[in-house]
Amino acid sequence: MTELLKGKLLAENIRDKAKARIDKLDHPPGLAVILVGNDPASHLYVALKEKAARDVGIYFEKFSYPDHITDYELVGKIKELNERDDINGIIVQLPLPEQDEDTIVSAIDESKDVDGFHPKNRRKLGAGEPTLAPPVALAVMRLIEASHQPLKGKKAVVIGNSHVFAEPVMQILQEQGIATSFLPRDESALAAKARIADIIVVAVGEADFLKADMVKDGAIIIDVGTNKKEDATIGDTSKEAFQKAAFVSPVPGGVGPLTVAYLLMNVMRAAEIQESKS
Repeated sequence: MTELLKGKLLAENIRDKAKARIDKLDHPPGLAVILVGNDPASHLYVALKEKAARDVGIYFEKFSYPDHITDYELVGKIKELNERDDINGIIVQLPLPEQDEDTIVSAIDESKDVDGFHPKNRRKLGAGEPTLAPPVALAVMRLIEASHQPLKGKKAVVIGNSHVFAEPVMQILQEQGIATSFLPRDESALAAKARIADIIVVAVGEADFLKADMVKDGAIIIDVGTNKKEDATIGDTSKEAFQKAAFVSPVPGGVGPLTVAYLLMNVMRAAEIQESKS
């Protein structure tokens, strides 16, 4: 029987710790989120982040833009937020409709990059240096650990649309002795390459994308996808693939709550670091 890796309970403990540390700061930390386009999953994620931030005492601002906003305009807003003392963390909700993700993310001050996707923070993570690690990567690793399976020597694949997302996940898994590779969603022989993996991290944003013929019996599946299907929120994993796995993170209630919890912790950490330097 497939066992669920529930992130919601794990997230509550992390959020409580973040709130306790935020309460000790001289001023409430501030989080700014830039949201581009009308993707339902992105709007859902931002709404969850806003509620969670306010619940623990983080000041929150959202900036919404149409699909066609230019890179230049987004970079201009980010530079403005970089200069604001009341904003300690900045997020650009990914994926972007048509803008260049690397250009936009690189414009964020690395000390305010609470998503951990800035090139400098990614390099620090790869080198094992202290940095703001991506909350989604921390969430993926925490759920894998919750399976209580021996991990060293396991093989993992990250199936996704973006290297910006995949690289930090791969780095954190590799630090735990898990041999990890990236498979773009249009990879040739995707099923055959995924089927040899002990761990599959899937984040393509397509309902039922991960089919049974892509999953090894007894695998661990971490589903990062969020999709709407018949008014229900579901992940990227089909029912048949779900049943082949030994452990699966549910959608909702898996990666999402943990990612938000680790984001709150990063905002608190960024505020502490910036306060110590002022």
